[in-house]
Amino acid sequence: MLSTFECTGNQTERWTKECDNCIAHRHKKIINRIRLTNEKDKMKKTLLSCILIVTLGLVFLGSTPNDPKPSIEQKVKDLLAKMTIEEKIGQMTQVTIDVVSVGGDRRVEPHALDPKMLENAVVNHHVGSILNVGNSAFTLDHWHEVITTIQDVATKKTRLKIPVLYGIDAIHGVTYTHGGTLFPQAIALAATCNTEFAKREGEITAYEMRASGIPWNFYPVLDIGRQPLWSRFWETYGEDVHLATALGKSYIEGHQGNDMSAPTKGATCLKHYVGYGFQLSGKDR
Repeated sequence: MLSTFECTGNQTERWTKECDNCIAHRHKKIINRIRLTNEKDKMKKTLLSCILIVTLGLVFLGSTPNDPKPSIEQKVKDLLAKMTIEEKIGQMTQVTIDVVSVGGDRRVEPHALDPKMLENAVVNHHVGSILNVGNSAFTLDHWHEVITTIQDVATKKTRLKIPVLYGIDAIHGVTYTHGGTLFPQAIALAATCNTEFAKREGEITAYEMRASGIPWNFYPVLDIGRQPLWSRFWETYGEDVHLATALGKSYIEGHQGNDMSAPTKGATCLKHYVGYGFQLSGKDR
């Protein structure tokens, strides 16, 4: 190929021809480069699009079932919007199991639910929560019968089909279930100053409570024991605020874990009221 400076005199025709070939060749190379670049860009865009689509698909398919919070929150809002004043009051009402049992306060043994009283409370008065036990501890089979019967009425015979929230005082183990593990009272546990003991007690209590079909425990007691004459002093972790805090925290961590809805975990309830443990006379009120 001749350069421009070599294209002189009788070489003009040769220069023109070779330069034409040179220009055509360069044009072809440039066009090929452009085409190659365009093809690479298209491939990159296609690849990025595929990655984006797959990523969005995984996010959509993976997060929606595993993150039910939005749907639950929306369901709660929908239910609240549908509820009458009477139904709202009923949902905030809690009665003992005696109210829906044969014999009522007389606590006839062996224990049995009264179907008419149960329907009257749950269906007619919209009662949202029931607590505790009859005159004595129940077997696991009887607990399952009781809880299932109550929930069948709540979820099959009421207008909004909201399950009843059942709670129990498992204050030093599942004392209301035959064969349950009983632990020392809180004041005795506090004497050990051992937070691992408190956590393990919470774990075992939650496990056995859920095995009974109950999701909610009215414990731990975090009243500070100020008056030894108080008849419920033994339910507390004593008079030291730091110790009661540490033991209560460990118990809750063991009982609820990272997910209180897990099959072996359950909800706790810190109790009672501010100042409840400071009884000047010792009288429980």
